[in-house]
Amino acid sequence: MYRIVVILLAALCAVSCGRRSSRQQTSAAPQMRVFLPAIAPSSLSDDAKRDYLRWHYWDRFDFADTLFVREADTVQMVEAYARWVALISDRPADAAPMDSLMRRASASRPMLDYFTMLAQQVIHDPNSPLRNDEFYIPVMQAVLASPYYDEYERIGPAYDLAMASQNRLGQRANDFRYTLASGATGTLYGVKAEYTLLFINNPGCGMCKQLREQISGSPMLSVMIKRGRLKVVALYPDEDLAEWREYRGHIPPSWINGYDAGCVVREKSLYDLHAIPTLYLLDRDKRVLVKDSTDVPYIEEVIDRRG
Repeated sequence: MYRIVVILLAALCAVSCGRRSSRQQTSAAPQMRVFLPAIAPSSLSDDAKRDYLRWHYWDRFDFADTLFVREADTVQMVEAYARWVALISDRPADAAPMDSLMRRASASRPMLDYFTMLAQQVIHDPNSPLRNDEFYIPVMQAVLASPYYDEYERIGPAYDLAMASQNRLGQRANDFRYTLASGATGTLYGVKAEYTLLFINNPGCGMCKQLREQISGSPMLSVMIKRGRLKVVALYPDEDLAEWREYRGHIPPSWINGYDAGCVVREKSLYDLHAIPTLYLLDRDKRVLVKDSTDVPYIEEVIDRRG
């Protein structure tokens, strides 16, 4: 997890550095305001500092100052927000800190709009390595609970909340039926293994190829597959079966390689398909251990922690 956090922050820093340089060259440009996070007491241990900042990181931010959102260095704010999300991500199913933040940000519409924007960039964007639906749920709940938006403005947040609430960490994943090249069918719940790795993919997708190679190239996962502890279900969710049949030879024969006949998963919104590929790690009872990920090393880490 920390590896991808560093990558994200490095990219953000590169953007922000370029932005500040350009600002220095324009003497007439107004100086943007920045946010300085709280600092944990130096007497605390590293774990205690993390716990302190989990709740006090935003203590120096004035949520009543709506002028700030117009004058803020938003790139710097995205960086600061991402650092806090990285800090609380050691507990990926604990959304209480995010809920607390959004309650404070709900003081006014400009402030709520601003923090919703930060959340969309850092924890909801499909390309963000810090994407986390558990953290995004209280963001959408705050929007829908606020008096600032009309019924039309609530449509998008209501949809996002419904999708984020599917297949939550610790809950059982939605079942579905897949069809094999032979015409035989099976269900996700019918897969018997200690772990199931659901790999939703498309033929010809570059990232899908990378993930397939990472899974196949993982000594840990390969041994688990060979011993029957882990089964990989590769699901094609779209309707172009000619493309799927042409590509199916690239999927390892030890994997369950099927397609979704009738595109039921998409039509019933059983899984969020706006970002493909995606991985879900499930336990024996099909409870979600890792949701909507593209990070194979993190999946290995979660399995390793469980012993």
